[in-house]
Amino acid sequence: MAAIEPMNQFMIHKLVQGPTFALGGITFDMSITNSVAYMIGASLLITVFFLAASRKAIVPGRLQALAETLYDLVDKGLTGPMIGDRGRPFLPFVFTLFALIAVMNIIGLFPMTFTVTSQLAVTGILAVMTFLIVVIVGFLRNGLGFFKLFAPGGVHWGMLFFLAPIEFISFLVRPVTLAMRLFGNMIGGHVVMYMFASFVVGLGAFAIHNGGIASLGLVGSALSLTMVVALMALEFIVAFLQAFVFAALTCTYLSDVVNLDHGH
Repeated sequence: MAAIEPMNQFMIHKLVQGPTFALGGITFDMSITNSVAYMIGASLLITVFFLAASRKAIVPGRLQALAETLYDLVDKGLTGPMIGDRGRPFLPFVFTLFALIAVMNIIGLFPMTFTVTSQLAVTGILAVMTFLIVVIVGFLRNGLGFFKLFAPGGVHWGMLFFLAPIEFISFLVRPVTLAMRLFGNMIGGHVVMYMFASFVVGLGAFAIHNGGIASLGLVGSALSLTMVVALMALEFIVAFLQAFVFAALTCTYLSDVVNLDHGH
C-alpha cells in the first residue's frame, strides 16, 4: 500500500520554465509554477465574473444579484461600519483582497486543484502588503502624529514607558498573525480531509482484498466518507470566513490610522 503523504498536495511544481536573473545578490526565477497559475486563474475568474455581472439591469439577474451582495457585504458590513465615511477610498482594496482570497480558498477545495493560500509565502506577501499600506496611509494622513497610535489616550504618562513598547510590538506582529491565521486554517483543514479520504480508500481496499472479518473495514470506510463530506461542507464555510476575517482585520488596522485623530 502506498504511503500516506498529506503534505504532497502543497508541493510547488514548475509548469513553464521562465527566465532567471540576479538582482542584489538574489536570484529571481520567473517560471510559472502551479501556485502562480492558480493565482492567475483566480484573478481571471474574478474578472470574468464581474464583467458578466456588470450589466446594471433594472431587474438584476442571478450573477448581478450575487455580485451586488458580495459588494454590499464588504461595503456595508466592513469598510462602512469599521472605518466610517473615510473608508470609502479603501473599499476597492479591501474588496479585492476579500474576493481574491475567497476564490483562491474555494478553488483549492476541488479535487486535483492547488490551494494557493496554503503557501505561507503567498499569505505573507498579502499580509506585508496590507501592513505597508496601513503604515503609508498612517504617515500620509497623520505625519509624525502616527506615533500616537502607540500612546493610548487617557493613559498616565508614567504608564506609557510600559504600554508604548507593548503597543509597538503588537503593531509589528500584525502581518505575522494575518499571514499565519489564513495559512494555518487552510493547510490544517486540507490535511485533515486528506487523512480521512485516505481512510476511505485504505479501509475499503483492505476489506475487499481480505474479506471475512476484515470486511468490517467497509464500515470504517463509510464513516470516513461521511466525515469527508462533513469536512468539505465545513471547509467551504471556512474558506469564505477566512477571506472575510482577513478583510475585517485589514479594515480594523486601516481604521486605527485613518481615524487616529478621533480615537486618540
